[in-house]
Amino acid sequence: MKKLFEHLKDILEQEENAVLVTVVASSGSTPRGAGARMLVTRAGRIYGTIGGGEVEHRAEQLALKALAEKYSCTEHFRLYRNQVQDLGMVCGGEVTVYFHYIAAEDSTFLSLVEHALELFRHGEESWLATDITPGGTGTLSLYGRVQGVLGSPLPDEVLEQAGPAPKQITAGGNIYYIEPLLRAGIVYIFGGGHVSQALVPALTAVDFRCRVLEDRADFCALSLFPGAEQTLLLQTQEDWAGLSVKEDDYVCIMTRGHKNDLACEAFALRTPARYIGVIGSRKKTAAVNARLKEMGFTDSDLARITTPIGLDIGAQTPAEIAVSITAQLIQVRAGKI
Repeated sequence: MKKLFEHLKDILEQEENAVLVTVVASSGSTPRGAGARMLVTRAGRIYGTIGGGEVEHRAEQLALKALAEKYSCTEHFRLYRNQVQDLGMVCGGEVTVYFHYIAAEDSTFLSLVEHALELFRHGEESWLATDITPGGTGTLSLYGRVQGVLGSPLPDEVLEQAGPAPKQITAGGNIYYIEPLLRAGIVYIFGGGHVSQALVPALTAVDFRCRVLEDRADFCALSLFPGAEQTLLLQTQEDWAGLSVKEDDYVCIMTRGHKNDLACEAFALRTPARYIGVIGSRKKTAAVNARLKEMGFTDSDLARITTPIGLDIGAQTPAEIAVSITAQLIQVRAGKI
């Protein structure tokens, strides 16, 4: 989402109009669900996707029409075989798409985009709300846990229902589509080796926020971890004192040895982290667990640790392991495990 707003800012500063295309509802089997977006200018689709295929092709053509005629609208696509207005796709389902026309001279919208980028910089949990009422103006609002509502006011009913999943909410006679702009929860990755270096870009590609923690300066350079919010060099107890892992956060431990894992796991178990995953062999796990029990941790405590980390997909290389861990964190975030 951050890259989308960066593209929007560039487009508006270049005084070019655009259409933001968003899947606001889907049912059945569809290429992409609610929240899928693409950005269209006179050059066509320049960023994002709503699933490809004929739906995306048709949506791009409709976006170009909305761009030329300067309007916003909602369109419904049916993906069933042999039906009226069938789009030739066989995955089955229905998709509702909102086409939001954005005028380059709209300084209010540019200000909202800049506010959104500020929210990303500060890591504030926030939501993006669009008034998608048929015949309406398609106004956008930002809602941050700290900053409150930016842009057009939002009914209390909308704010109260802001959650981890995109949804449509009817309030005050209008229909609002609200989705997370920046999710709660940071992934704290202990260890800056090859797996971590592959993991960070994989996680950030699916909107996880990552911080890498290392005790070796050579493995702590931010340039090694594209997309990471921060790298922290932890070499003394004083360095650890400022860490505050919350209940929405994730901990991934992939250090270079038993001693480092032990310290990290002991730290993680004293936090309310929603997920603690550790890379390593059964032998290594057994040795660390034995030491943790000597430190007073119980079987119930150790049950909070997922090891080996990631889904069992037969991963071997750092890139493959990164995919397996990313998939598991997606499951956790979605409440599937």
